[in-house]
Amino acid sequence: MTKSVRVRFAPSPTGFPHVGNIRTALFNWLYARHTGGVFIVRIEDTDVARKVEGALEAILGGLRWLGLDWDEGPEVGGNYGPYFQSQRLDLYRQAAERLVAQGDAYYCYCSPERLKAMREEQARRKESLGYDRHCRCLSDAERRQREAEGITPVVRFKMPLEGQTGFTDVIWGEVAVENSTLDDYVLLKSDGYPTYHLANVVDDHFMEISHVLRAEEWLSSVPRHKLLYQALGFEMPLLAHLPMILGPDRSKLSKRHGAVSITEYREQGYLPEAMVNFLALLGWSLDDKTDILRRDELIKSFSLERISKTAAVFNHEKLRWLNGVYLREMSQEELLPEIMPFLERRLPPAVKRPISEEYVARILPLIRERINTLAEAATYADFFFLDELEYEASLLVGKKMTAGGTLRALKAAREKLASLESFDHDFLEGALRPLAEGLGLKAGQLFGVLRVATTGRTAAPPLFETMMVLGKETCLKRLEAAIAKLAEI
Repeated sequence: MTKSVRVRFAPSPTGFPHVGNIRTALFNWLYARHTGGVFIVRIEDTDVARKVEGALEAILGGLRWLGLDWDEGPEVGGNYGPYFQSQRLDLYRQAAERLVAQGDAYYCYCSPERLKAMREEQARRKESLGYDRHCRCLSDAERRQREAEGITPVVRFKMPLEGQTGFTDVIWGEVAVENSTLDDYVLLKSDGYPTYHLANVVDDHFMEISHVLRAEEWLSSVPRHKLLYQALGFEMPLLAHLPMILGPDRSKLSKRHGAVSITEYREQGYLPEAMVNFLALLGWSLDDKTDILRRDELIKSFSLERISKTAAVFNHEKLRWLNGVYLREMSQEELLPEIMPFLERRLPPAVKRPISEEYVARILPLIRERINTLAEAATYADFFFLDELEYEASLLVGKKMTAGGTLRALKAAREKLASLESFDHDFLEGALRPLAEGLGLKAGQLFGVLRVATTGRTAAPPLFETMMVLGKETCLKRLEAAIAKLAEI
């Protein structure tokens, strides 16, 4: 194909954008950017009954979040609009009427009741389900009679009854389908709205789409589309049907595998750059060893030839790891404003708002190596903000220690810390290591007790740095609470 690359992402606002949709958008976007082509967003909003409030905004918002800017489409316009199918109904009607006039399609007057009964009978006979072509050969008189009865027909495409329809797919190679297995499908519904088959063929032609990159599930529809292109005298774009995305159990990815909406991943604190990197590797690869690919590297390297036929497995742990890599590469100045909204939303209600950005800036170096999502910051840092800690008193008693010995250690530590003039790292370490020795404890034993007393956890950021951020007053208060808690047992 010699014409310039024009690709499209054509979502339907019947639901919120899931990772499969967005992976398709990303591959189209990468191919357009790699080739210097045009990336178009077209909204396929003809399924009025299933339209979901807010879905369109979520789709466009998801694209913007990931940085998948579009050259033509909603909000930006273009020379090939309108970019909403509901505003292009005349084009579909004209194409359907033309197909009927030239004998490639026909009006079907079958009622929903008749079609339901037909399918039930086919199922009873264990036959393949499909339209039985009841209206294909109606006489003019029979058609006039049905129109006189006030029946608004649908338009069906007249499929060949024998032979094969073959096509070439960039990923799947040569594919051929027996025409006898395909029924006469609906092009235009009785309400004047097109089916996917008619609308996408007409729009791809008039928008001069050069390549169609879409999900594997549409591969079986290509014979219908090819014959429709031919009947309309249109040139068919090059096709590339992208491999399925499976869950870890190798079944089709669904909600039971976890979040599937791109909006949910944003709310969970995944970074757009990590998400783009991860989604790009669902069915495409640079080689067999590279996992970290920046946006500019993806654009430079992306090719249709490296897309695999093999279904891609959505590995949540790999996504978390990848996101952690990107988080840790951010500077303190970049990471701080990203984390602040998550702390505001996710810290316990008891924490006073607004949260001090200056205080968070002191905490961030202590937790950034531990978190893999922005949302995890609240989980790892909540004890810095709480007035009172909740934990079992038994956690205070360390290995090879007794409750009595732990209580003596806590009281001695509180007394020592209260006497310190400075609460920086060196003063804390200089005071507490000798104290452990004087108490007949290993340093790790005493530090473990103090860690639970000051954080409520057995695992936390480095002790002295944590105590410095908490400050002397808070640490002494928490030691007093730990002493009281331990005294009860």
